[in-house]
Amino acid sequence: MTRPRGRWLQLTVLVASLAGLIASIVWTADSSPSWRPGPWTMTRAVSREGQVHDLAGAGRAAARFGDRWDLHVGEVMRFSNGYYAQLLDSGGNGATAVLVDSLSGTVRLEFGPAMMWNTAYGMMPAGTRPGTEAIGPDQAVRIADRWLSEHRPGLHAAEPDRFPGYFTLHTLRDGRIVGMLSVNASTGQVWYHTWHGRFLQMQRHTGST
Repeated sequence: MTRPRGRWLQLTVLVASLAGLIASIVWTADSSPSWRPGPWTMTRAVSREGQVHDLAGAGRAAARFGDRWDLHVGEVMRFSNGYYAQLLDSGGNGATAVLVDSLSGTVRLEFGPAMMWNTAYGMMPAGTRPGTEAIGPDQAVRIADRWLSEHRPGLHAAEPDRFPGYFTLHTLRDGRIVGMLSVNASTGQVWYHTWHGRFLQMQRHTGST
């Protein structure tokens, strides 16, 4: 009976050691002032602000979310499935985008490109070198229009907003916003934002609180 006990003891020590290592890594990520978004962003970058009733409320919730990275809110859009907000850096450049749930007020990184393509605030593993951004704004519009003509006839792309690693463009029908899509700045891959639902209204949010 001594051998099984010895094995269980070794296993217990191993599990405790691993738990301690994981705890120290999590503590370091939380406490370090130089911590930046990275591979854990999808599960960690979530906040809850309470029920959101309008664009101004969505802007305030997104602004509080962006404060952790010294980002401020740019464009805020309301869709039938919730709110979308751009987060900009101090120079007014696109940093990332978030979704705000109207019922719970939960704010999180947007699905799709903001998580998977964003080379500064997404899920790129530490030390990963992003591909060369060979695609410029004009080419992004052409790629988007070509994709729309094949998959969403009658829609056209508006001017692109640049984010790290990709562009996001409103989709238009007769000059009116319908939705949006993104174009990868390295590969030209198109990702249509199917999660928003029907577009309702939009504004530029100028406040940061």
